[in-house]
Amino acid sequence: MKVLIIGGTGVFGSRLAELLHRDGHEVTLAGRSAERAELAAPMDAMARLKLDRDGDLTPVLSAGVEVVVDASGPFQAMRASLDDPWRVPRFCIAHGLHYLDLSDDADFTAGIGALDDVARAAGCVVLSGVSSVPALSSAAVQALREGMLDLELVDTAILPGNRAPRGRSVVEAIMRQAGTPLEVWRGGDWVETRNWSESRSIHLADDMVRRGWMLRVPDTVLLPAWSGARSVIFRAGMELPLLNLGLVGLGLLRRLGCIRRIRRWQVSGALLFARLLEAFGSDRGGMVVNVVGRTDGSDLHRRWTLIAEAGEGPYVPTIPARVLLRQFDRCVPGARPCLAEFTLAEAEAAMADLEIRFHREARSVPCLFEAALGADWSRLSPEIRRLHGFRDGEAFSGTAQVTRGRGWLPQLAAAFFGFPPAARDVPVQVTMRRLDDTETWVRQFGDRRFRSHLRPGGAGRVWERFGPFSFLIALGVSDGALDFPVVAGRFLGLALPGFLLPYSESRESVRDGAFHFDVALHLPLTRQLMVRYRGSLCPTPDP
Repeated sequence: MKVLIIGGTGVFGSRLAELLHRDGHEVTLAGRSAERAELAAPMDAMARLKLDRDGDLTPVLSAGVEVVVDASGPFQAMRASLDDPWRVPRFCIAHGLHYLDLSDDADFTAGIGALDDVARAAGCVVLSGVSSVPALSSAAVQALREGMLDLELVDTAILPGNRAPRGRSVVEAIMRQAGTPLEVWRGGDWVETRNWSESRSIHLADDMVRRGWMLRVPDTVLLPAWSGARSVIFRAGMELPLLNLGLVGLGLLRRLGCIRRIRRWQVSGALLFARLLEAFGSDRGGMVVNVVGRTDGSDLHRRWTLIAEAGEGPYVPTIPARVLLRQFDRCVPGARPCLAEFTLAEAEAAMADLEIRFHREARSVPCLFEAALGADWSRLSPEIRRLHGFRDGEAFSGTAQVTRGRGWLPQLAAAFFGFPPAARDVPVQVTMRRLDDTETWVRQFGDRRFRSHLRPGGAGRVWERFGPFSFLIALGVSDGALDFPVVAGRFLGLALPGFLLPYSESRESVRDGAFHFDVALHLPLTRQLMVRYRGSLCPTPDP
């Protein structure tokens, strides 16, 4: 095919041009500077075209191409600076040209669907997000979810090596997002957090562990409805901690109002700083897609990992375009985000001539309480398993009655832990989040909120931490109910003697088909009641 690549001299455009040339396509490189194109494309088979994507587009028609691929970016900046961010695909449709782009901007990619009717009428294929996300990631999800009845979690991360070339558009896109509000689909609801927050350690290989931060990409917007998953997470991160911390600091400054917009000189400074550090780190990058779902009543975690060696990571975002152009006759006319337009096997085959390897694995994934209880998990009532069986996030709501102990000492202790005041029929919201093998529970009674963190404590036990205090809870199952007695404790990591442990009478049970809780906490030594809260919960309805 005859293909024109806008931004063909950039990090991704030049690599796409190389791959398409290998496949026998006739490639024209388009960019603002003809001199740069000459330097970046020494192959005689490639034509050059001087073109300003934001200016006059009519030179495209003189190139005599069938497909236009926009690999320029940043697509976030297009939405911010142009009256019509989709002017290039609109131009292509008007002149009967097919269009692909490597957009990583959620709104730009989702918004391409507005052109669907005119694209169909013109017989044009118009696909946005023909890149690592959502094109490649959705192909991985489609393969990994095969045979799953319910999809609980889609968790994706992209973690490049430090020596990988950094295009200005990618750096600018990340800087524009750092610290800005981010809505994430977790537990069947949209939850607000921040871009470049909530980091976690991600294991790519035995010798390759990186940290990833939350980031808004097309997946976080498009995959919830497309996949039906209850949670969709995406993270990205740099190899060097210093660069990650720089983005965290940038996010903080933006939240404080010290930096209101990202300017060109700031992007240039960030690029210069990153290039000064290129000698450090490695040229290895990776991508991982995790899918958790249910198959025949059991839970399963499937994982696809991509490791790019020898600095070949920047080829990965170009692979979806290569796959599609290899089989373009299968593409259906219309304008849409590029979701599972090809198979994962086809994508892997398109990387066979690169130093890129893949690995798939599947394993059972018991939740925290299931792992602790073992065989006793199945003896719990289904309503209790439903509450504790979440994979990423969940929310429950209901009502409760709160009783506080009398006397200054119980009142002081209850206030220290942030327990709610006495009340009848108070609204309750319980929000649970999971990160690796740790759960965070936020309990809100009316306008009073307190949180705790739970982690494994061995067979039949879990640790629950409230601030500097941690308590070991022995889990007991009887008649489908769950009991929570405290058997050990620590303060700032130091073991508490038995006589200083609080006395707990806590139970979860089911009555009339509804989940009920009854938690009573007593002070050590005196056994005075500190607080008791009891009530019922049900899953918060999806919006």
